[in-house]
Amino acid sequence: MSGHSKWATTKHKKAAIDAKRGKLFAKLIKNIEIAARLGGGDPDGNPTLYDAIVKAKKLPCLPITSSAPSSVALVRKMAQPITRTSCMRGYAPAGVGLIIECLTDNRNRAAAEVRSTLTKGNGSLATSGAVSFNFERKGQIVVPAEGMDYDKLFEIAAEAGAEDVSDDGDVFSVITDPSDLVTVRKGLQDAGIDYDSADLVMIPKNEVELSLDDARKVSKLIDNLDDLDDVQNIYSNWTASDEVMAQLEEEE
Repeated sequence: MSGHSKWATTKHKKAAIDAKRGKLFAKLIKNIEIAARLGGGDPDGNPTLYDAIVKAKKLPCLPITSSAPSSVALVRKMAQPITRTSCMRGYAPAGVGLIIECLTDNRNRAAAEVRSTLTKGNGSLATSGAVSFNFERKGQIVVPAEGMDYDKLFEIAAEAGAEDVSDDGDVFSVITDPSDLVTVRKGLQDAGIDYDSADLVMIPKNEVELSLDDARKVSKLIDNLDDLDDVQNIYSNWTASDEVMAQLEEEE
């Protein structure tokens, strides 16, 4: 089992900041919409939809409450053109690899906007193999650390089939094989353990440690990519020392 993960901590903190700004609203609605279209509108029979709704409910800025009738009503209310998934790979400054996942009704537009943003941020598009080899698809369940004992979580998660549990400061990250995500999530629920999100993510196998200057550049580029309407998720393999991370947080 692994220890502290700056990648998971940074990703979680950024999600919290984005939630306060309301930037995740459209993205989470897209997730609910796509999940409902692909697997049906009943959350009880559609685990992907269930997790998308749970994740949305955890964000106080979103008008989704525990009394929301169903995802179908949300999809109808937020009706949009048919969206499709698109995945692009790129490089940020200092050779940092990026995997950029989009949900879009126009793949050509999405690709052009991503390419332009990368270029302006001194990055570039890459062939899929040049970046993908350094990432692996995993399930990730984020559990609030407050009031949770690590050893207890470790035991329950491992028994449910989890591969790893990391202590990321304000949260614990339970890592699973993609096919075991729902099973492990249910195991945590049966044990009375609350969670913030359960998603399929791309986790880097090797990370690039950045200086403060390079970390600023990469962080800015990722923020600009995240601001694009069609961009849904961004995964990168950069990390930095505790001192650099603290400085970046002060500058936000």
